[in-house]
Amino acid sequence: MTTQIILPLLVGLGIFLTGMKIMELALHGWAGSYLTGLVETFTRTPVRGLFIGTGVTAVLQSSSALTVITIGLVNAGIMTFPKTLGIILGSNIGTCLTTELIGLNINKLAFPALLGSASIWLGSVALSSFVRSRRPQRALHHIRSLSLAVSGFSSVLLGVEVMQTIVPLLQSRGLFGWFVEHAQRSVLWGFAAGAILTAVIHSSAATIAMTMGLAAVDAIPVELGVAIVLGANVGTCVTALMAAIGGTRSGQFVAWAHISLNVGGALLFLPLLPLLHQASALFASSPSGQIAHAQTIFNVVSSLIALPFCYLPVFGGGPTAKRL
Repeated sequence: MTTQIILPLLVGLGIFLTGMKIMELALHGWAGSYLTGLVETFTRTPVRGLFIGTGVTAVLQSSSALTVITIGLVNAGIMTFPKTLGIILGSNIGTCLTTELIGLNINKLAFPALLGSASIWLGSVALSSFVRSRRPQRALHHIRSLSLAVSGFSSVLLGVEVMQTIVPLLQSRGLFGWFVEHAQRSVLWGFAAGAILTAVIHSSAATIAMTMGLAAVDAIPVELGVAIVLGANVGTCVTALMAAIGGTRSGQFVAWAHISLNVGGALLFLPLLPLLHQASALFASSPSGQIAHAQTIFNVVSSLIALPFCYLPVFGGGPTAKRL
């Protein structure tokens, strides 16, 4: 069992998380300092913060990274708590980009894309030693960062493929049958599994990607996959809590605002799981695509519902804040 199930699962998860980190660091190195300045400047209202949070998270490929950065800015006194509310809402929307891309079922392109991007990266590194002028060096820096980001995403797709190899064996052992049987009695089984797994590995994207892979080979029903997605969004709150430990009171408020959004949204959608499944099925026929769309619908609707509350006076809203 160790070599046939646990080892491939750990290897696949390791490749996935390594790819995510490479992609995150590459994109952060490419535009991180500029994006941080952008966040500081254009977050005067929750609506602006929502757009900035969505864009920055889509670029950095990590809502947790933006949340940690935001808590750091608040702890440092650079940003006030009311300015962070829109960013938090937008970060949940921006993080859907990864799952939507995985939902396109482009796994066959992963290895060629990895080879191509790695070759481009090596070529740009070799050229940089011969180029001395500033402008070409800057162009090569952009090429290196973007090719490294593509390599990271290709690794994410390869990790998903490796993890999918254990599905037939798990099915033959009846483990999925036991889990699905219990989950059909209560979707809280799937919700709890998503929350716990995400809290342990600190990546909702990894949890959702594994879920999409299982649904793609009919190992679990889509509705159970959607329940796991809701749980994964709750599990990601652990990273925000850890980032807030020992910080200022305002920094802790940021973490609790993130938790309130994800937990509140999950509690709102849990009774509506069949409806969320039906809505996602309107935009995709494949199980993995439906789960990706359910994640997007959940985050977009939750953020839009929470947005008006950011304008309440208790959160620093007022006549000035109401101007978009």
